[in-house]
Parts: sequence; C-alpha cells; structure tokens
Amino acid sequence: MNGGKLAGILLIVAGALALIYGSFSYTKETHEAKLGPIELSVSEKQTVNVPVWAGAGAIVAGIALLAFGGRRG
Repeated sequence: MNGGKLAGILLIVAGALALIYGSFSYTKETHEAKLGPIELSVSEKQTVNVPVWAGAGAIVAGIALLAFGGRRG
C-alpha cells in the first residue's frame, strides 16, 4: 500500500467521523496563580464544531486519492 492510498483511506475515515459526530471537545487547563504550596488552576472545556462541508470534502478528497492516486503517467 503506497502513501496515496493510505492518505485516501485516512481522509475517508476522518470525513466520516466528522459527519457522524459533528464536533469534538477537549479540556484546556490554565494555571492562574501559584502561591507557595497552593496552586490555583482553571480547567475549561472547549468544543470545536466541524462543518458538514469539511467532512464531505475530506471524503471526496479521499475517494479521489484512492481512484487517481495510484495511476502514473
């Protein structure tokens, strides 16, 4: 399996996951103050929305890589 086919498969999987879930979230931790043994920190949950067109575009690009990536000349 060459790099083009692998990239195409990864794009299709990533695009399908983007269409299924629509967003992902992560926790961002910031340290506000540290006073001797006492440390104050803040954790924020952030959500990133993935547009439908980005997921669909990744699937189309992956299919194109699988279809035309292996052809030479």
